[in-house]
Amino acid sequence: MATKSYTDIPQSETLSKILSPESADMYYPNRTDIQYQGALPIGMKHGNRLLSQEIPCWSLAALLNVLPEYSIQRTDWYYKIEHKIVITTNKDNYASKNYDNPVDACVEMIIKLHEQNLL
Repeated sequence: MATKSYTDIPQSETLSKILSPESADMYYPNRTDIQYQGALPIGMKHGNRLLSQEIPCWSLAALLNVLPEYSIQRTDWYYKIEHKIVITTNKDNYASKNYDNPVDACVEMIIKLHEQNLL
């Protein structure tokens, strides 16, 4: 199973309501674009800006840049890699569920931190 390397469209739409679009390093073109093939790097067509009809998309590296201090725990179990993000604030620990890939764990953690006004 290939590890997911960037957010999917539903995750990207959720994160675009939480994060600054400038923190994204990729984008999904307008869904009516005939050449739509998935996410593209920002800068490929429009310099370093997004057009209004494009959906920001975050690579794993961009997601990790958004998170405050974090720890990724990875274990091999039945040929499955599980990723878990753990963040410690002054008073609490926040941990994601285990996921098959780190992108999903990062997205969950960003949503959790946003809900707690910690991001």
